[in-house]
Amino acid sequence: MNLEKLDKILENEPAFRKKQAFKFVYQDLNEDWEGATIFLKETRKELKDDLSLNIDAEILWAEDGRSAKALIRLKDGVAIETVLMKGDKRNTVCVSSQAGCPLGCVFCATGKNGFIRNLEYWEIIEQVLVFARILKNDFEGERVTNIVFMGMGEPFLNYENVMKAANFFNSKEGFEIAARKISISTVGIVPEIIKFADEGKQFNLAISLHAPNNEIRKKLVIVNDKYPVEKIMKAAEYYIEKTNRKVMLEYLLFQNVNDSKEQAGKLVSLIKRKQYYLVNLIEYNEYEKDESVDISLKKSSKEAVSKFKEVLKEGSVEFSERFKFGRDIKGACGQLAGEQNK
Repeated sequence: MNLEKLDKILENEPAFRKKQAFKFVYQDLNEDWEGATIFLKETRKELKDDLSLNIDAEILWAEDGRSAKALIRLKDGVAIETVLMKGDKRNTVCVSSQAGCPLGCVFCATGKNGFIRNLEYWEIIEQVLVFARILKNDFEGERVTNIVFMGMGEPFLNYENVMKAANFFNSKEGFEIAARKISISTVGIVPEIIKFADEGKQFNLAISLHAPNNEIRKKLVIVNDKYPVEKIMKAAEYYIEKTNRKVMLEYLLFQNVNDSKEQAGKLVSLIKRKQYYLVNLIEYNEYEKDESVDISLKKSSKEAVSKFKEVLKEGSVEFSERFKFGRDIKGACGQLAGEQNK
């Protein structure tokens, strides 16, 4: 669904026709241009031929029915994955920004097969459209309420397309999702964090920190050599100054790696203006790693997690724990791999 084709197809139509087309697709969630009787028959045929509303998606539901993973095959045959998480009051779609990932973080399956390409902005939008249709048709007209850029890839290495997609999700022509319900996660690409802060938008910023110092973080996040902890936190402070908004620090807990009370204390010390940060504690989801990885990763014990949280609480650091969605369908944090790209 190359949205840039829409301009060409409708170039001789009145300007309002494009808005009507967007409403037909993204708000009314129609799946066939034949029903778009606002257009002449010839135009509908051209739309069907050049801008098909069909999406090649295989849907896999978790046993608890609270999450689903879509394996989407794009026009060039590349496969990407996206996840729907159904809560009691919100429906969140976790979108991918790249096919594969060039960063190779040792805890994540996405980078295992390397980087394929950046996604175009309409390929990001398409991921939400898949689940928007399912919610409408199978769940009595429910809507997508939240979007997180936390799927395959590093969003800030595909900055322009990610921002185009985020703005479209927020727009009246798109899904009309409030900016504060759209979150963009980065492993810490400092120049783009600065650029993001300067956008003047109300989108949420999440940073995959996972360690309070460089000694541990460089074992988990290869790009830490280029963007160490102190540079990331300085960029986070710049974001806070520019937006007056909180930053989410994502923290995967690994047994005997970063989950000790000592590491929790260092994390407390790292966060200076505690009222502006939320630490999101995440349980590690294991996957079949390459044998060349020189660090043993296992999820933290319940006892270790409890002690870690105690230190954060005593240090007045706000924290939350990420709910475990989709583990049985390999749709949980760090498990998306675009299976058919292997």
